[in-house]
Amino acid sequence: MTLETIVNDYKAKTSRSRQMYEEALRVMPGGNSRTTTFFDPYPFYITRGQGARIWDADGAERLDFNGNYTSLILGHAHPSVVEAITEQATRGMSFPGPSEHEVKLAGVLTTRIPSMEVVRFTNSGTEATMNAVRAARAFTGRSKIAKFEGAYHGTHDWVLVSVSPDVDKAGSRKRPKSLAYSSGVPDTVLKHTIVLPWNDAEACVKILEKHGSDIAGLIVDPLLANAGMLLPQPGFLERLREVTERLGIVLIFDEVISFRVAPGGAQARFGVRPDLTTLGKIIGGGLAVGAFGGRAEVMNYYDPRGGKGRISHGGTFNANAVTMAGGLATMQELTPEAYAKLEALGERLRAGVKRALSKAKQPAQVTGLGSLFWIHWTKKRLSDYRSSRPADAERPLRTFMGLLNEGVVLSQRGLGCCSLAMTEADVDQFLAAFERVIGKES
Repeated sequence: MTLETIVNDYKAKTSRSRQMYEEALRVMPGGNSRTTTFFDPYPFYITRGQGARIWDADGAERLDFNGNYTSLILGHAHPSVVEAITEQATRGMSFPGPSEHEVKLAGVLTTRIPSMEVVRFTNSGTEATMNAVRAARAFTGRSKIAKFEGAYHGTHDWVLVSVSPDVDKAGSRKRPKSLAYSSGVPDTVLKHTIVLPWNDAEACVKILEKHGSDIAGLIVDPLLANAGMLLPQPGFLERLREVTERLGIVLIFDEVISFRVAPGGAQARFGVRPDLTTLGKIIGGGLAVGAFGGRAEVMNYYDPRGGKGRISHGGTFNANAVTMAGGLATMQELTPEAYAKLEALGERLRAGVKRALSKAKQPAQVTGLGSLFWIHWTKKRLSDYRSSRPADAERPLRTFMGLLNEGVVLSQRGLGCCSLAMTEADVDQFLAAFERVIGKES
């Protein structure tokens, strides 16, 4: 089935969303505030979410395997989260000072993540990684930052480098060039950002040793989620830990997404202890949130007592009472039993996708861990950003749009997740829809 046919089917079902999009174009560039949620011909406008489902402006019901890009681990409008947020909102939503929920949520996080000796809260994952990078620079007195090709760490300048680079311009696989991901990123950022190849430990060590005396921190998404949920090869993260420790480089784990895979995040699952950790998404109960923390000696650069704080960290809504209440309620629901259920749902889905692709003889594969998954439209051996690019560049979009028409929400590039609101029947409904969509491609 052609993309045009799929889009025409979508248009026929979303007339009210089209009207809202036309209204939005008059007051916002592109009609939206999130580039990641936009797609042609226009996005569908969501009016309600409950449990594992969302409803759009035209009244269509869809199973939500996007979860606001993995944020809603409990699903939409979970009763305990709604109760906590509502109760706090009646007593005040934000204050010119800290609240009890902030202390409690910090206690939960530092207990679950032993490497996070102390923590501070922000309003987004972007702010969390920005402050972690700043802490690394302050602690080491160095200026450069290292990151991986294909990794996304938010929208501040220092990490908007080689996120989805054109491979023809990106240099060799073992020595990737630093390329701006967005207009407006200064050339000086590229000169101060070192790009590494994922899952190539020897190449990484050589690059880090060459620039080591200038590198303040290495920021790592342990799942390389933006490039397709590409798990680290055995020993890879351990090698990064060894070389960064030896060279005095602050190792930062960006666990904004990977915190889903275990009560203590990917670092607990893989047994590697970073110096700093950044969090977001699930720790806010569906509200805007971020956090960064780690070794006390590094984080103490944010300590304001006695005027000794070396880094100023403001933010009117940092650790606001409503977000902290929602986050605390969410974390209390994430018991070992909850993680076991998420793991089982994820395994059921990934196994079902694999069977469907094999049955339909489709050139694709699925990756993931825990409740997370990514459908790849390539038969290449997946190891890094370059190997994960689809053979047919349009295929992920056709799949995304086809699933929308079948009543299922994924992400445009193939990322998906399960939530605790889901059942095995919901997973099976996804798999049935997926089989119908890929069946039209055969």
